[in-house]
Amino acid sequence: MQFPKKLLDFYINSSIHIAFSVYSLVRMTQFIFHISEDKPTLYFAFFGTIVGYNFVKYDALARTQKLQMRRELMGIAFISMISLIATGYYFFQLKQTTKIIGFLFLVITLLYTLPFFPNRRNARNWAGIKIYIVALCWVGVTMALPIINAEIAITSDFYLKCVQRFLLIFVLVLIFEIIDLQKDDPNLKTVPQQIGVKRTKILGFILLLVFCGLEFFNSNFQHSYLMLNLIFAIAIVIGLFLAFVNPFRSKYYTSFWVESVPILWWVLVLVLDNL
Repeated sequence: MQFPKKLLDFYINSSIHIAFSVYSLVRMTQFIFHISEDKPTLYFAFFGTIVGYNFVKYDALARTQKLQMRRELMGIAFISMISLIATGYYFFQLKQTTKIIGFLFLVITLLYTLPFFPNRRNARNWAGIKIYIVALCWVGVTMALPIINAEIAITSDFYLKCVQRFLLIFVLVLIFEIIDLQKDDPNLKTVPQQIGVKRTKILGFILLLVFCGLEFFNSNFQHSYLMLNLIFAIAIVIGLFLAFVNPFRSKYYTSFWVESVPILWWVLVLVLDNL
């Protein structure tokens, strides 16, 4: 029983699981906007997520020499190195404008992790800003990059979907912040720290309603009943996770199950769209 648990922990800790979530949302964007499979964008997002998340998670510990190179960490370092090479390879296959946008999100990731200014903490520790940076980066990578690389005209539907995607990620991060309530530095001023768990859940439910309601403003609403049903289904799933979350839940509640929501969304599309 130890080996499956270690394998699962490695899968989660190496950021492969979160990379599949990002991959799934890119595929969702391609499905919504009828983009033929764009492998450079897909794999740039997938491998870039592994590199970015592992950098964010392990950089500070490595720089303070608090990170011992156990076998698992050596494996994570190896996967990160391979992913960095793959990210570079697919980056150069992107179109020029997409490269610029991708580079901007790299800068945001570095700003999120590294203290650029003397005697200042990184953006990850700026009070109240973490959740917005995370949601913005996810929207950029999973919405903007595929659209820009496919050279699709930017319409009101694009902005609507960006807002929906932002709300989706925002609520998912709220669940993480409730789980981490007892571990987070009080100076971070996360949403649950500022308004409490109960009000955070109410906020999350309201945002999920807005997330669903925005679909009715889609210009292709009359032809998107499948998408509407999927949006309501995924909102219900997230709502259940939000309803039952508390600071004493297992780490797998968020790091595996909650992060599986985008993957579930894409799997439902694959199944229902082929019926």
